[in-house]
Amino acid sequence: MFLRMVMGIALPTPSQLQLEANAIIQSGWWKQSEAASDRHNICSWHSIVCNHAGSIIEIACPASLETQPPTQFATLNLSVFMNLERLEVVDCFLDGPIPPEIGNLSKLTHLVLFRNYYLNGEIPSSLGNLPKLTHLDLSINALYGEIPPSLENLTQLESLVISSSNINGSIPLSFSNLPKLTHLDLSHNYYLNGEIPSSLGNLTKLTLLDLSHNYNLHGEIPSSLGNLPKLTHLDLSINALYGEIPHSLKNLTQLESLVISSSNINGSIPLSLGILPKLTHLDLSRNYYLNGEIPSSLGNLAKLTLLDLSHNYNLYGEIPSSLGNLAKLTLLDLSHNHKLYGEIPPSLENLTQLESLVISSSNINDSILLSLGNLPKLTHLDLSTNNLNGEIPLSLENLTQLESLDISNNNINDSIPLSLGNLPKLTHLDLSHNYNLYGEIPSSLGNLAKLTLLDLSHNYNIFDEIPPSLGNLSKLTLLDLSHNYNLYGEIPSSLGNLAKLTLLDLSHNYNLYSEIPHSLENLTQLESLDISNSNIHGSIPLSLGNHPKLTHLDLSTNNLNCEIPPSLENLTQLESLDISNNNINGSIPLSLGNLPKLTHLDLSYNFINGEIPPELCHLPSLQSLNVSYNYLTGKFPPTLQNVSDRDLSFCNLTNLVLVGNNDVCSDNFYFQNHYSLQHCSARDKKVKQNLVKKNLVVVFPILIFLIIALLLLLYLRHMSIKIKNKHAKAMKTAKTGDLFCIWNYDGSIAYEDIITATEDFDMKYCIGTGTYGSVYKAQLPSGKVVALKKLHGFEAEVPAFDESFKNEVKVLSEIKHRHIVKLYGYCLHRRIMFLIYEYMEKGSLFSVLNHDAEAMEMDWKKRVNIVKGIAHALSYLHNDCNPSIVHRDISTSNVLLNSKWEPRVGDFGTARFLSLDSSNRTIVAGTLGYIAPELAYTMVVSEKCDVYSFGVVALETLVGKHPKEILLSLQSASSDDGNGITLCDVLDQRLPQPTFSVLLDIVRLVSVAIACLNLNPSSRPTMKCVSQCFLSELTPINIPLTKITLQQLMSQELRQFLNL
Repeated sequence: MFLRMVMGIALPTPSQLQLEANAIIQSGWWKQSEAASDRHNICSWHSIVCNHAGSIIEIACPASLETQPPTQFATLNLSVFMNLERLEVVDCFLDGPIPPEIGNLSKLTHLVLFRNYYLNGEIPSSLGNLPKLTHLDLSINALYGEIPPSLENLTQLESLVISSSNINGSIPLSFSNLPKLTHLDLSHNYYLNGEIPSSLGNLTKLTLLDLSHNYNLHGEIPSSLGNLPKLTHLDLSINALYGEIPHSLKNLTQLESLVISSSNINGSIPLSLGILPKLTHLDLSRNYYLNGEIPSSLGNLAKLTLLDLSHNYNLYGEIPSSLGNLAKLTLLDLSHNHKLYGEIPPSLENLTQLESLVISSSNINDSILLSLGNLPKLTHLDLSTNNLNGEIPLSLENLTQLESLDISNNNINDSIPLSLGNLPKLTHLDLSHNYNLYGEIPSSLGNLAKLTLLDLSHNYNIFDEIPPSLGNLSKLTLLDLSHNYNLYGEIPSSLGNLAKLTLLDLSHNYNLYSEIPHSLENLTQLESLDISNSNIHGSIPLSLGNHPKLTHLDLSTNNLNCEIPPSLENLTQLESLDISNNNINGSIPLSLGNLPKLTHLDLSYNFINGEIPPELCHLPSLQSLNVSYNYLTGKFPPTLQNVSDRDLSFCNLTNLVLVGNNDVCSDNFYFQNHYSLQHCSARDKKVKQNLVKKNLVVVFPILIFLIIALLLLLYLRHMSIKIKNKHAKAMKTAKTGDLFCIWNYDGSIAYEDIITATEDFDMKYCIGTGTYGSVYKAQLPSGKVVALKKLHGFEAEVPAFDESFKNEVKVLSEIKHRHIVKLYGYCLHRRIMFLIYEYMEKGSLFSVLNHDAEAMEMDWKKRVNIVKGIAHALSYLHNDCNPSIVHRDISTSNVLLNSKWEPRVGDFGTARFLSLDSSNRTIVAGTLGYIAPELAYTMVVSEKCDVYSFGVVALETLVGKHPKEILLSLQSASSDDGNGITLCDVLDQRLPQPTFSVLLDIVRLVSVAIACLNLNPSSRPTMKCVSQCFLSELTPINIPLTKITLQQLMSQELRQFLNL
């Protein structure tokens, strides 16, 4: 503050000036250095103003008080400042009560003690003795008690602010005696109670009335408030008010802001609010009993910039189209009105100044307006939790100012537009819980450089791999891709670039097949990591211990095969750790006892051994411990057994699960009964008894075996000569006759020839590698060429595999069909296993389609015959085999072609008889892109699964590549999706257009394929119907190829015409 000289009314005496100077110096409010250097010129000090005679008329907060500990208000002797007009001590951290002597400052016009925080005590009644006071501000302090009635004497008062304190009692009725009052703010006094006095309606000069955030203020809104003709701001929000909004408020023609939110107001919104010409802000949100429709008259409020009617659960009806007349509106919030219905009015496209549009958690249906893309200033768009369907408008790419887009929890049936990656300011993108959203995650989302939140979870029809480009989102803090059952592939290592990420959720993506990337160690801000139920394998990286802020780690229900890394002890903020349902082995690390905030620990359903470490009792916050179904042994930790029945908490533990660990014992009676544990002495005795039994079990069979062996010795010697003669005869037959008619359990007849022909399966004879084995080409001594599928050796270690292998081979050997690859023989041995098939010269259909020269050689006639052959083979498997056989893995990779371009279906049943344990091999076999969609959530295999896969293969054969785009079009709910796509557009462009002689076959084939791709399994034809359809005569059509559309081929009439 600077020195300002003003005229005084009376000249102070020298003694009076000295008293003022002494009071200033002795107060301690000003720095000692300032007082020592210029103690004779107080008027030059910072924050002091004097009149021309040198008497102080203004005191403000000195800079020294803003930086030092709280100072007592009473240290300044106010009684000596007889000419003081303004006392404005703001942000000075004054402590203690307001001195009553302040009432002696008869010339005071401004008393402002705003935001001192520590100022406490009651408001002195002596303030009523300040006849010239015009401004009184005591807000944001720790004052308490009632508002003194003496304030009614302040007849010159224009502004009264006593907000954000602990004032109690009611609002004095006498406030109506303040005729010049223009501002009255009593907000944020949690203990202020009673009703709003109707006498406030007498304050005819009032322009601002703020009684908000008083919680205990109750009663109805007085209709007398309608008598305040100059009122511009009325805020009654967050109180316990009830009753209706008075119709008298229509008289407040100068009103600019009306806020009556978060109360118990009932009734309907008055139509008369629509005649307040100057209203710019209208907030009636969070009045749970407000009901009725939104008045269309609100569309008359031409100056309105904010309209908030959110969280009024009993508002109903449609959104008035008249709201489109509010040309200056910047915020429109109609969210959480569950009874609103209908569509988003097209008239909202006129709100060109709109910055925030929120219509979430309502019952809005229809589709998202295309015209929303015409709102150039929109920064926040939230349409979540409605019944919106249809597409995500491409026009949204025009919203270049958009920062937040939330259309989660709807029925959107579209793919994610690539154009969403063109929104440069987008920070929040939530498309989660749209179960009909399909297609890939666009890599263009990686262009959203400012994105901090990306939630695409619970979209069951999103497929393909997680795009590595998401690793470019350097500002991302939350990434949720969970519950997308058709996402597959590996977790991109590029996610390790998301240095600001705090939450990463990739859980419940059952088709992911990945290790935990080591790059995740770079996510040092990570607080929650969930990759549960996602087919993750490998080990838990040691680097996971490098996340100092991690509080939640869930790796449960995967195929992790490792020990628990001791580095987890570094996760000092960890509260929940779940690695249950894996193949975790080893012991429980003692270092887990160093996690002070751990509340939940689940290690159940693993192969963990050893004892339960007593260090776990050192975890002061642990509430739940589950170590069930492991191989734990030893005595239950003594530190836990000493806890009495009444105090059983295991250091606050409320949930302890030990079931399934039969070798854990306890000496504590409570634990023996409560957790079904053995007494340790009984356990030790039982262990000894079991040891004796085990010894007997081992020794006794050996003795029996030796006796039997001696008795059979002569018999075996006798039989050996006979066996050798039989083998010699068989070998001769193998070398000179037809090997492929000879079957032998151990494959010894053909073994030598095969080893010789492949040079012990040298890789130079390998012509292909798959999931379960490698395929070799072998030329036998007889000159015949066969294909050998050598299976991976680890299967021989599975006890049940031997018998299952033989049973499956027996079934396969009985299949005889010209379009199913022939199985000639097999070898089952501990060291090696292989199957012997006929050799197919052209290889797989997949390899031909992906080789331009061979694909061009495979003309339209050959392709049609290939598809027909596949259909006949599947019809045979489904209908002519007993029991019927479901292939489970029809794809172009499993259709082989001989030198005459004839198809053979191969590799059927292999996945089935290879699936014997509880690992991923028990999952129903199939190739991604060909699997029927119902398998993603039912896992129920039927013949209709093969039908769907056939439809994909048929289209791929004609299109020349996987028909991904066509499948997306067929899955769309729109009946017009196929209108513009002609058959000519989708056929393989490497071949010339089909001639008329084969055109009809192609038309029929595509129609049949589309019928097979019906999302409803029961609506798909059987393979028998398809096979018979291909055998029937063709009826000519008169439509040129260039005009035949996929939409026509999808018609029900055509299906009936084809007898499907």
